[in-house]
Amino acid sequence: MIPAPLDTEYAPYYGTYIKKAPPGDLFATFERQSRAVASLPSLLDESGEMARYAPGKWSVRELIGHLVDAERVFGYRAFCISRGEKAALPSFDEDHYVAAAGEHERPLSEIAADFVAMRTVNLRLFRTLGPEQWARMGIASQNPVSVRAIAYMMAGHVEHHATVLRERYGVHLRP
Repeated sequence: MIPAPLDTEYAPYYGTYIKKAPPGDLFATFERQSRAVASLPSLLDESGEMARYAPGKWSVRELIGHLVDAERVFGYRAFCISRGEKAALPSFDEDHYVAAAGEHERPLSEIAADFVAMRTVNLRLFRTLGPEQWARMGIASQNPVSVRAIAYMMAGHVEHHATVLRERYGVHLRP
């Protein structure tokens, strides 16, 4: 079991995501979320994939593309910090990344597969970490953060967007 991070291990902004991480086995949560995202393409036709719940909001393809981007960024941060990186790691502008990704040119099945691939790589990394590496602190987005906090952010971030899919798009991810 990877214990939840202390409030001192992350910036207050990320507390929203950390608190949304389900209790229990973090690895089991990662695996469940991966299966849920993988199942999404079977729930929607192309018009559903392109749907936006309001003007200017992301489509379902863009939202899942954002999950892929976040998985890459958070995973890279966790990797670097777990290895003792001392340099500050940059933030990322999620809206800019989504706009630059061109997700409407790809089917949702490919985007979801990218998430599963990134999650698999990150889960493999997390399974190799020892207690010292989980507790290791670094700087990301101009704030101190632990590897453990990043992992909880990753789980909570997916939960947040699963709620958005359910409440705003009417799409229920299957575990």
